[in-house]
Amino acid sequence: MAVDIQPACLGLYCGKTLLFKNGSTEIYGECGVCPRGQRTNAQKYCQPCTESPQLYDWLYLGFMAMLPLVLHWFFIEWYSGKKSSSALFQHVTALFECSMAALITLLVSDPVGVLYIRSCRVLMLSDWYTMLYNPSPDYVTTVHCTHEAVYPLYTIVFIYYAFCLVLMMLLRPLLVKKIACGLGKSDRFKSIYAALYFFPILTVLQAVGGGLLYYAFPYIILVLSLFTLAVYMSASEIENCYDLLVRKKRLIVLFSHWLLHAYGIISISRVDKLEQDLPLLALVPTPALFYLFTAKFTEPSRILSEGANGH
Repeated sequence: MAVDIQPACLGLYCGKTLLFKNGSTEIYGECGVCPRGQRTNAQKYCQPCTESPQLYDWLYLGFMAMLPLVLHWFFIEWYSGKKSSSALFQHVTALFECSMAALITLLVSDPVGVLYIRSCRVLMLSDWYTMLYNPSPDYVTTVHCTHEAVYPLYTIVFIYYAFCLVLMMLLRPLLVKKIACGLGKSDRFKSIYAALYFFPILTVLQAVGGGLLYYAFPYIILVLSLFTLAVYMSASEIENCYDLLVRKKRLIVLFSHWLLHAYGIISISRVDKLEQDLPLLALVPTPALFYLFTAKFTEPSRILSEGANGH
């Protein structure tokens, strides 16, 4: 195979784009930014992203997809409280919005029309921040080689958030207006107003900390799920198994946290075979059991009552 000889590329992410190929002859352009959907290889040539996302990549995308859904559910529950019987329907609506947004995002991603995406493998943290590695050969002129080296893990999250926001604005106001009769006019749309705040926050979080989240999300899931489970059980004054079983809502919250525990454990293990994770998944109920066994020593109900009385 004949390849034209040109000076080597500077910078970590600068590459040469294929201009012409005829049989065994390949002609590449000057060193610069790779087109979308490509990244540089070890020889500094731009190569198309043709690999399938790894299990860990899908788990990361699942985590980023769960964030708006969990926040939707939190604010729906927060502003509905015991005043309205429509909270469950709003939860289902939020789940439908996020599920449809995820499906549409996959369908519009390359290749278009199928529930499959092609990607470039993440090799190191700097792959997420290529804008920080534009070379300056003469310390005056900067060669801009910023591109999505982790295609499409960075931009697909923004597309998903955009569809979530559009579907929410199309569906939720009409539904809430009809079903949230138990709430005042000023309270009906507060969960929607909250989403208008947390979606920009999530967008900035992905834009600035996407690479850090990619490596840290399994530990974030475990820590936050353990913390929120402990807070919920103490706030609900759950001190034994009977207190846990007396309401279905408490069981739903418990099982949801167990699913998050399992999600975090599988993400940390980074294996493709689930049977290798089964021994670790046996640890999922441990935090709840530990809380129930030790609650009698701390008495959460007494601590809450003393806090309410100002002691």
